[in-house]
Amino acid sequence: MRLVLLVALLWASQALAAPVMVVPLEGAIGPASADFVRRAIERAAADGTQLVILRIDTPGGLDTSMRDIIKRILVSEVPVVVYVSPSGGRAASAGTFIAMAAHVAAMSPGTSIGAATPVQVGGGDVGTKDLARKVKNDAVSYIRSLAAQRGRNADWAEKAVREGGSLGETDAVRMKVVDLVARDVDELLVQIDGRTVTVAGRARTLHTKGAERHEVAPTWRQKLLSRIIDPNVAYILFIVGFYGILFELSNPGAILPGVVGGICLLLAFLAFQALPVNLAGIFLIVFAMILFAVDVKVQSHGILTLGGVVSLLLGSLILLGGESGVARVSLSVIVTVVAVTVVFFVFVLGAAYRAQRRKPVTGIQGLIGERGTALSDLAPSGQVFLHGEYWTAEADAPIAKGSAVVVDRVDGLSLKVKKA
Repeated sequence: MRLVLLVALLWASQALAAPVMVVPLEGAIGPASADFVRRAIERAAADGTQLVILRIDTPGGLDTSMRDIIKRILVSEVPVVVYVSPSGGRAASAGTFIAMAAHVAAMSPGTSIGAATPVQVGGGDVGTKDLARKVKNDAVSYIRSLAAQRGRNADWAEKAVREGGSLGETDAVRMKVVDLVARDVDELLVQIDGRTVTVAGRARTLHTKGAERHEVAPTWRQKLLSRIIDPNVAYILFIVGFYGILFELSNPGAILPGVVGGICLLLAFLAFQALPVNLAGIFLIVFAMILFAVDVKVQSHGILTLGGVVSLLLGSLILLGGESGVARVSLSVIVTVVAVTVVFFVFVLGAAYRAQRRKPVTGIQGLIGERGTALSDLAPSGQVFLHGEYWTAEADAPIAKGSAVVVDRVDGLSLKVKKA
């Protein structure tokens, strides 16, 4: 009888353990990741999922996207657990705010949370200017409100914003920044089983032990948008787009370079709408491309190209200067692009210079230096045979019939020659 009762209780507990959805949130947080999280939470509510586990490993991201995710968590009808994982991962900057907003916050061993100081467009701490101080104070009030709502350490949360403080998983639990530490998702589900959380104003008890897990993956559209708004990809698209347009303008009718360049520029500007772009960087890069284009047409002995290289390098460095890994172009990408640009334009300008120095091979000027044969005595004028044509020619010194002659200059339709 006891065995039957035990089996019945186990069956009942399994029946209560509704499925759990695991949503990975990795890399920089942007519009694509915010849309992904929003859709996942909505899908969880529609499918009757009892819990969403937001498995997070991020260096931070855009403030607007972070707030979109937090708003969706706060109004969610399904409990949301933020789990900082795997080992070596972090919930930095925007990730700290999201963790504070979660119904349950957990970390795996070897992870960290914090460093939530806002950064300005162009990178760096927001500083002490009036506008910057307002931004930081707004971030402090926001994170304190989130921490207080979930019963977490609001004082440390403020320190993470003002001083960039960061904690490992052990200290985070001790200081009540997060709720628990779990090695993996299975252990996490065991530890939060029976925990009561407040969701949409109502208390709800979690039954997660042995619950079935469903991990969702981003759609191809979300993956594509995530790749496009990557700072390195956006920067390369921007440069390639200008190359294509310049090539089309210098070679009208090529069509393909112009089409490819236009598409790349449009995609780059789409990405720039979601990234903290410094307009001075864009103007410097545009100015560099103009200098490169002009130097192909004007013989400046490389001065314009040198100016273009300096302008391109400076523009690239300040175009996206946010926190490393969030909105900053990799230095190796910048060096590669600048080096390729220098090699390309040195080759183009070298070819143009050689073309200017090359002796003309057509027209009147192309006759100078050509060899022909005197058809009559030149004393001083007569006829010569040159390029399959008969020409009237004059010589400063007498030249005998049949002698080889060289064109010295052209005077109208008459050649000035000398003996070869």
